[in-house]
Amino acid sequence: MTDGLEKRTVQVNGTPMAYVEQGEGEPLIAIHGGGPGASGISNYRRNIAPLAVGGRRVIVPDLPGYGDSPSQPTADAIYEGFADNILGLMDALGIEKASFIGNSLGGGTTLSLALRHPHRVNRMILMGPGGGYSLSPHPTEGLLRMVHFYEGEGPTREKLDKVLDLLVFDRSMITPDLVEERYKACVRPDTMANPPLRGRGANPKDDLWRQPLNELQHRTLIIWGREDRVLSFDNALVFLKSIPNAELHVFPKTGHWVQWERADQFNDMVNDFLDRA
Repeated sequence: MTDGLEKRTVQVNGTPMAYVEQGEGEPLIAIHGGGPGASGISNYRRNIAPLAVGGRRVIVPDLPGYGDSPSQPTADAIYEGFADNILGLMDALGIEKASFIGNSLGGGTTLSLALRHPHRVNRMILMGPGGGYSLSPHPTEGLLRMVHFYEGEGPTREKLDKVLDLLVFDRSMITPDLVEERYKACVRPDTMANPPLRGRGANPKDDLWRQPLNELQHRTLIIWGREDRVLSFDNALVFLKSIPNAELHVFPKTGHWVQWERADQFNDMVNDFLDRA
């Protein structure tokens, strides 16, 4: 489902990369998370129009191996590989600099891009970003369900439902249509043949909290759901302490998908943050 938005593609590293966009103005790139069946629209369908109305060119890509973007070779470090894909997308679209929203995998991707190409990043909204450090038990139940999703009997609607259940605090926010949309995406033949995170072992470069985050001068809004069961809330404190111009907002009774569960508040907060002088 494209929600009335035209799905477009550009060539990145010789492979098609899909995206949608809406609005005009300063570019804002929203990068989705890494759960099974994820895509740009499935993550941000409640946010694209409200953020575009705020006077922005909102661009929402499907990372390689997700949505309508086929897999392509990437660096061994997860976040660096996807950051290179986003940089290629920006070059293909003629975008020199953009602000970013990144959820989970998308947040780690945003940070990796900012660390290696700071001049290409304006402001950052990091929503439960990956690459942090936690004192809570790790990996979490949510991460374990994602990592093992394609193992055993392979993808099933029941397994997917259990993954999505851990993205939110309020179970009623997961609709049957959402489950079906993501199930169809995660069982596509090309995805089944090469799941996007399969074979990605631990790489020290993916421990972004060890990177020189203190050198990032970008205005940064960190957003977390207090009841996040994928990346626990205490990760936020490490990012807050490390990034000099970061501020933190924590939503109670909210899980990993703040942009979904708290869409209206999230949209207002992001528009306000991006509009500040």
